[in-house]
Amino acid sequence: MHSYRLCGARLAQAAAAKGDLSSYAIAKRTGLNQTTLSRNRRGMVQPAAKTLLILATAYGLSVDDLIEVNETAKEAA
Repeated sequence: MHSYRLCGARLAQAAAAKGDLSSYAIAKRTGLNQTTLSRNRRGMVQPAAKTLLILATAYGLSVDDLIEVNETAKEAA
């Protein structure tokens, strides 16, 4: 089983391109809870599919663009 996390750098870059420079701005644009965003951006939790779809849609990205596979999970596979 693979472990993955939100690629915070890619999200930040896409958000900044739309003028969203804070978690508050991202939350406002997407309707996601700021706490949920923060936990995902810091890699504390694996993002839910729904969260990834919302972010991808809001920022013109694919879900694959937003996923970063955990290196230790790659080695174990």
